[in-house]
Amino acid sequence: MSREMALVAYRNLLRSARLAFQGDMNTLFAARAEARKNFESNRNLAAGSDELSKQITHAEEVAKILRENVVQGQAADKEGNYKLRIHEHTERGDNEDIKKPKGKSTLGGVKCCSS
Repeated sequence: MSREMALVAYRNLLRSARLAFQGDMNTLFAARAEARKNFESNRNLAAGSDELSKQITHAEEVAKILRENVVQGQAADKEGNYKLRIHEHTERGDNEDIKKPKGKSTLGGVKCCSS
């Protein structure tokens, strides 16, 4: 992994933050500052090192989470309703994975509402 790959990951992270926090300048500036701080702290990692590749992978994973899983909400009325800003990159699932049990049940094998 090289310096160029780190720059690509950094730019990708900044773009993802801009998309995730669009319209919220305080949060966007904080996210950009945090990204810069983390990249600056790893500036001296040797090219091709395992630690550098781990840090680049981490930055790419954070960018993916920001792009696909962070949704902004804004209060829509006084009744507690929110308007969500969902964009074309937001991950939308059908909850099929949640419906299928994976081994142990959270109820300890007991059916809910059993009589």
